[in-house]
Amino acid sequence: MGDNRSGRWGEERAKRYLQWHGWHIEETNYSCRFGEIDLIASRRGILAFVEVKTRKDDSHGQAREFVTAAKRQRILAAASMYLAEHDSERQPRFDVIEVYAPQGVETRFPRINHMENAFD
Repeated sequence: MGDNRSGRWGEERAKRYLQWHGWHIEETNYSCRFGEIDLIASRRGILAFVEVKTRKDDSHGQAREFVTAAKRQRILAAASMYLAEHDSERQPRFDVIEVYAPQGVETRFPRINHMENAFD
């Protein structure tokens, strides 16, 4: 399910999930020379840099396992660039949201798993 359409679909579901849980979406698909961050969201003094992984299921491993060390380094570098461009007193944090969609983009109720401080 790793095509771009399903990835964007999953990001939209993750965005709605965060908004439902009181998060304000600061930016979607923030991009700089170091890499891209799927979602940047804030709530209660926290600024979360969120990587979204969309899969049909976890039969080949959990979605979070696909956030490699190299990918983490690109996200950390992009987050540093974002923080340099946007003055903020909020505490930065790195989250992963897994979106499991058995019927792909036709899935009505995907299973969403939000892991806070996923890089620790």
